[in-house]
Amino acid sequence: MSDRNLTEAIDRYLNGEMQGEELLRFEDLRRNNPDIDRQIAEHKSFLAALKHYGERLQLEERLNAIHEEIDVHTLKEELQIKPNWIIQLWRHHHSKISVAASIAIFAVLITLFFTGNLKRNDPAYMQLRQEIAQVKQSTAILGRQNRNLDNKVNAVKAAIKNTNPGSFAGTGFALTSNGYLVTNYHVVKGADSVYVQNADGESFHAKIIYTEPQNDIAFLQINDESFKPLGSVPYNIRKGKSDLGEDVFTVGYPSDAIRFSPGYLTSPSGFDGDSTAYEVSIAARPGNSGGPLLDTRGNLIGIISGKQSKYETSSFAKKSSYLMEAIQNIPADSLSKPLTLNSRNGLAGLSRTQQIKKLQNFIFMVKVYN
Repeated sequence: MSDRNLTEAIDRYLNGEMQGEELLRFEDLRRNNPDIDRQIAEHKSFLAALKHYGERLQLEERLNAIHEEIDVHTLKEELQIKPNWIIQLWRHHHSKISVAASIAIFAVLITLFFTGNLKRNDPAYMQLRQEIAQVKQSTAILGRQNRNLDNKVNAVKAAIKNTNPGSFAGTGFALTSNGYLVTNYHVVKGADSVYVQNADGESFHAKIIYTEPQNDIAFLQINDESFKPLGSVPYNIRKGKSDLGEDVFTVGYPSDAIRFSPGYLTSPSGFDGDSTAYEVSIAARPGNSGGPLLDTRGNLIGIISGKQSKYETSSFAKKSSYLMEAIQNIPADSLSKPLTLNSRNGLAGLSRTQQIKKLQNFIFMVKVYN
């Protein structure tokens, strides 16, 4: 039996195409001929390799994409905003990069071996040796790149221990369903980048589009692809003045969990007679800065902006009329989407617990990276 006929017979045998007397004869031949038995075992291993070869090619393509994705220029930026991302990427993929070239070598050699085309005096053999040498060189380069990247990741790990990954700054709340938020200017002052986090723990990148330092107001726009519209904003901005003794409340992030704080309006002016702010008796902490101040019907009457250090429950809130003026002052070229305020109040008539449930998705923790 020629080598080619034997290879075809082994294929048919392993694929279950032999039957009856032919199958019995071939099995008998296998038992009595150790060389044929060895070839069958090798061919079986070869078929198994081919079965997974397509998957390995896809793996190599993915590895190439990953390798393109990791570069020194993005490393610094990623460290500032999402340092753990690089480490997780390396943990998942660094071992695969080092074997990609070996897979290619293995596939070429085993194919030539079983087809009988691997001959030392064949020009194709010499060309193959050159190509293998090139692949080995590429593998060595990949190995050095892997070690360099490993060193970079270790440097990132060390830097994370000594770098503030983002300071917990304050609170912001939605003006529209399409990603426009407002907070205090002092919350985002000096920030290189800003992230906001919702009640479900989802974080989104945001950019500062306009500020009014004199009124301690800053406007943000969520510009993250993963952000989805919020739905109708449940509160509207109250245009009239609020009265002394009026019940008010705020919802914000004085810590890493959302918190409700009730109170009442104690003065029509803020610190040192500031007519642009209210004084309120409310248990607000620094993280509440930038949060909404609402009346019992859920109308927005101000923005929490600070507290009186001498008194635990004495805080200040910028009046909503100044927020309205600031919105009108936003340059048109700063807005990539329409900024249309809600004119209907969806919180009036609800109990306080129901109001808070509807509010939670529109209140955000604000984190800054310097």
